[in-house]
Amino acid sequence: MPALTFDVSESPDAVVVALTGELDVRGSTTLDPEVERLAAAPGPAVVVIDLRGLRFMDSSGLRSMVLADATLRAAGRRLVLVRGEPEVQRVFAVTRMEERLQFVDHPDEAAEGPRA
Repeated sequence: MPALTFDVSESPDAVVVALTGELDVRGSTTLDPEVERLAAAPGPAVVVIDLRGLRFMDSSGLRSMVLADATLRAAGRRLVLVRGEPEVQRVFAVTRMEERLQFVDHPDEAAEGPRA
């Protein structure tokens, strides 16, 4: 199984974590500590997790996204997710988490603020 990898970049408006590979149990053990590090570090108020490079995400990945949202909120920051491929988005749709988490189509849209 391909491992999860990610690249982190920072601009004045947001930190962007671009994921590649598979966000499953193994990938979550890689991503979760990075989210905790970002929550504890000084930086922009918005953290963007870009899902476009994921080939697969299961319930462990969904758990990581919900945990990331809670961790970042507790740190006074906001999580924004960039929509992934249909197979990835289906996990959010089936669980109705699309209604709870904030999604955009491109990382540049994240700084525009929460949706109404």
